[in-house]
Amino acid sequence: MSVKLTPYLNMEGNAREAIEFYEQAIGAEVLFISTYGEMPDMPETFTDDLKNLVAHAMLRVGESELMFSDAPSGSPIPKGKQVTICITTNDVEKSKLFFEALRQNGQVNMPFEATPFSPGFGDVTDQFGVTFQIYTESQS
Repeated sequence: MSVKLTPYLNMEGNAREAIEFYEQAIGAEVLFISTYGEMPDMPETFTDDLKNLVAHAMLRVGESELMFSDAPSGSPIPKGKQVTICITTNDVEKSKLFFEALRQNGQVNMPFEATPFSPGFGDVTDQFGVTFQIYTESQS
């Protein structure tokens, strides 16, 4: 039996923008995107703007996956409802590339550097308010 954890990011109406950013920043590949307007039984009261919001999306990043959705009303996401994601590699240079890409228009919480537990680790909150821990596994 295997277990896989897939982070799910709840966005405030900017999931498409986030998906495009992650395609560029960390080489994500879009596997699936569905809008609220494409879902069966959606109320006719939904405006076109709401119908175009992302109801569900899945991206592949390396061997892992990320899932996304916009809040159905595009309303603010309560604190604690977004996800912190740890991106793990076994290559310091690749980890540093991810860190540098994600920090664009974001905030560095901990600079990318060697630590006692990793040859390359950093913590950054990107421009969408999602916090990433970039962790490099030691090669023994």
